[in-house]
Amino acid sequence: MSGVRGQFTTRAGFILAAAGSAVGLGNIWKFPYLAGQNGGGAFLIIYLGFILSIGLSVMLAEFAIGRRTKRNPVGAFRHLKGGAWTAIGVMGVFTGFIILSFYSVVGGWTVAYAVKSATGLMASGDAKALGAAFGAFIGDPVEPIIYHALFMLATIAVVARGIDTGIERTCRVLMPVLFILLVVLCVRSLTLPGAAKGVAFFLSPDFSKVDGAMITAALGHAFFSLSLGMGTMITYGSYLARTTNLPGAALWVTSLDTLIAVMAGFMILPAVFAFGFDPGAGPGLTFITLPAVFSKIPFGAFFGVLFFVLLAVAALTSAISLIEVVVAYLVDEKGIARPKAALSSGIAIFLLGIPSSLSLGIWNDYTVAGKGFFDAMDYLASNILLPTGGIFISLFVGWVVFDKVMDGNQGGIGDGFRYVGLWRIICRYIAPLAIAWVLISGL
Repeated sequence: MSGVRGQFTTRAGFILAAAGSAVGLGNIWKFPYLAGQNGGGAFLIIYLGFILSIGLSVMLAEFAIGRRTKRNPVGAFRHLKGGAWTAIGVMGVFTGFIILSFYSVVGGWTVAYAVKSATGLMASGDAKALGAAFGAFIGDPVEPIIYHALFMLATIAVVARGIDTGIERTCRVLMPVLFILLVVLCVRSLTLPGAAKGVAFFLSPDFSKVDGAMITAALGHAFFSLSLGMGTMITYGSYLARTTNLPGAALWVTSLDTLIAVMAGFMILPAVFAFGFDPGAGPGLTFITLPAVFSKIPFGAFFGVLFFVLLAVAALTSAISLIEVVVAYLVDEKGIARPKAALSSGIAIFLLGIPSSLSLGIWNDYTVAGKGFFDAMDYLASNILLPTGGIFISLFVGWVVFDKVMDGNQGGIGDGFRYVGLWRIICRYIAPLAIAWVLISGL
C-alpha cells in the first residue's frame, strides 16, 4: 500500500457519500416504472421487506470487510483469507469498471436532456415525437459520446481530489441538492389535477400482481439499488473511522436510499396518472413520457430542467463510487498516485463506453452473445457479476471470517450489535439463497 490512505472526516460525510453511491438512476429512473409494471403498492411492500432484511445485511457485511481491513476489495479479501477468495475482490473491481462504462453513457443522456429541456428542444407534448427524438439522439454516433465524455470528466475530477476534499465534500453538497430537487418535484407532481389516482396506485397494494417474477424483480432491485456485490461499500467502508457505529451507518444509508426511491415514486407516478400515460412504460418513462408530461403543466420547461438535473446529480454520485473501486485498487495495490489513477482508469472506462453508445445506433448490427454491446455489458454486470459477488460476500462473512469482522479491537463491528445472531443467519443462509434465486432467474 502506498502512503497514508484517505478517510472520511465525519460520520455524516460518510453516510451521504455511501447513500450517494446507492442513490442513482436505479432509484429515480428504474424504481417508478418497476412499481408501475408490478402492481404499485404490492411491489413497494415486498421491495421494502427485502431492503430491510437482505439489502441491509449485505451492506453491513461489506462495510465490516472494508473497515476491518482498511483496503480495497482485492486487498481486503487477500488480507482476511487470501487464496481463491481474492478472486472475489478482483471481480468486484472488474464489475465496477464494466458498470461505469455503460452507466456513464446514460449519465451523459441525463446531462444532454437537462440541456435540451433548458433550450426548449423538449417542448413537444407528443409522446411519439419525443420517442422519435430520443431514438435519434441515442442513435447519433457523436452527440451522446460528447456527453458521455463530459460526464466522465466530472466523475474523474471529483475522485482525483481524494476522499475528504473530493468525494466527501462533493456528496455533502450534491445529496442535499438532490433531496431539495426531489421535494420540489414531488410537490409539483402531487398538486396536479388527477394526481390522487397515482398516489392510490402507489400506496394501494394489488396482491393479485404478486408472482414469482414480481418477487424476483423486487429482490433484484432491492439488492442492486444499494450498490451491493461489487465492492463499492467495501471500498467506502475502508475509509471509515473505527469509532463509527457500523450497523447504525448501514441503517442510515439503507433508509436514505429507500426514502429517495419512494419519493421518486411520488414524483413520477402521480404525474403520469394525471395525464393518462402508462405507468409501466419501462425505460421510456423517463426520457419520453415525462417530457410529454412536463410539456402539459404550467412552468413545465422549468420543472423539466429540474428533473434532468436531479437525474444527473443522482447518476454522478453513483459514478463517483464506481470509479473509486478501481482507483482504490490502483492506489493501494499498484502504488499509483490518485490523480493519475483516476485519469487513467477514467479514460479506459470512457473508451469502453464508446461501443455501448454506438451499439444503440450505427453499430446495432454487431452483437455479443446475441445482444448489442450496451445490453451485453448490462447483462454481464447486472445478471451475473453483481449477484455472484453478493453471494460470495455473504458466504465469506457468514462462514469464513465472521469472528474477524466482529472483532471491535481490530476495526470490526464490535460487541454492541444486538442482532448479531440474526445477521449471521442471513449472511450464511438467507441472503446467498435469495441472491442465487435472482442469479438463476436472470440467466
